[in-house]
Amino acid sequence: MSPRIFVDNDKRKMSKEALEALPEVESKETTRESVTEAEGKVGESVAAEQKAAPQVDPAEYERVKVERDSLLDRLARLQAEFDNARKREARERNEFRDYAVGAAVELFLPVLDNFQLALKSNGSADQLRAGVELIVKQMEEALRTLNVQPVEAVGAEFDPRVHEAIEMVEKPDVPDHQVFEEVRRGYRIKDRLLRPAMVRVASNPQQKEA
Repeated sequence: MSPRIFVDNDKRKMSKEALEALPEVESKETTRESVTEAEGKVGESVAAEQKAAPQVDPAEYERVKVERDSLLDRLARLQAEFDNARKREARERNEFRDYAVGAAVELFLPVLDNFQLALKSNGSADQLRAGVELIVKQMEEALRTLNVQPVEAVGAEFDPRVHEAIEMVEKPDVPDHQVFEEVRRGYRIKDRLLRPAMVRVASNPQQKEA
């Protein structure tokens, strides 16, 4: 084999290797171009967003900030005023309750004094009874001063709103459903019921038949 043939073979070999290398170089260049193109698109997108974003005037920003701080300060003041008003209202309510209780207790102190005097008395049973009756009248007067009135019971028609029946007794001589005995007195303060009257109620069979 002549040397020329070796040279031709080497040339053909080199040409083949060069051809095989060309696609790889081209691929790398294509990837680089793609990256460059993507970076360019990202840059264009960021620039577009920055261009589309509204530009804030520094003076307007400071004005809004001052207004916000003023509103927050006003809100804090209103909250503090509300808390103070709530505490003041609770304190006044407690003071009023204490005053009302004190006024009521003051009315009953003389009654308590008379009970203590009755316990120390050495009088007869009739004298003690007369003393207790006076104390009861004194207590009833104190209740009237507080606008506390007894619930009407004996002789009134049974009313479940103000009466509590503990027994119904057959009474031919008493109208049906009429209270004939008061076991425990009931009381109301104006239109408010403090406690119902505990009563016995008549049952008249003759009126039921009629």
